Amino acid sequence: MPRIAPAEPPYEPAIAAELARIMPPGVPPLVLFRTMAKSPRIFAKMFAGGLLDKGPLGLRQREIVIDRTTARLGCAYEWGVHVAFFADKAGSTSEQVAATVTEDRDAPCWTPAEQALIALVDDLVDAVQILETIALAGYYHAISFLCLALELPLESYAARFPAVPSAD
Repeated sequence: MPRIAPAEPPYEPAIAAELARIMPPGVPPLVLFRTMAKSPRIFAKMFAGGLLDKGPLGLRQREIVIDRTTARLGCAYEWGVHVAFFADKAGSTSEQVAATVTEDRDAPCWTPAEQALIALVDDLVDAVQILETIALAGYYHAISFLCLALELPLESYAARFPAVPSAD
């Protein structure tokens, strides 16, 4: 059960319009978005600073960064939502989706350029920096913190973290 109950319809007009803009037709608003809607100011700021528009990173690169960041931070909620909505569109295989959680940065399922992105995310989570990727990883670091702190339940359609093999 989440720490803060998500907003329920009817939403304030500005929030309803933004939810309609960002959610695919027929998909109910995410628990995260509905929870943030409890504070219209925070809700507006969250979407004002989004990085899901067309930037220098392509969809596949962006999703590798987001999936790896949220996986490294243990945020099954945001990882699962992104895998559900974007993995196929980004051309990710099931092996690659699982590798964002379970594999090292040099997993053979990635191209050298993708391994470099994953290494960058790992370094950022562990310590280092580079502009667009820092901003993207930082944004999803904040989203992961929100999701974890709010103890949001997983969306019914969202992907689940793969089982992590034991270190036996």
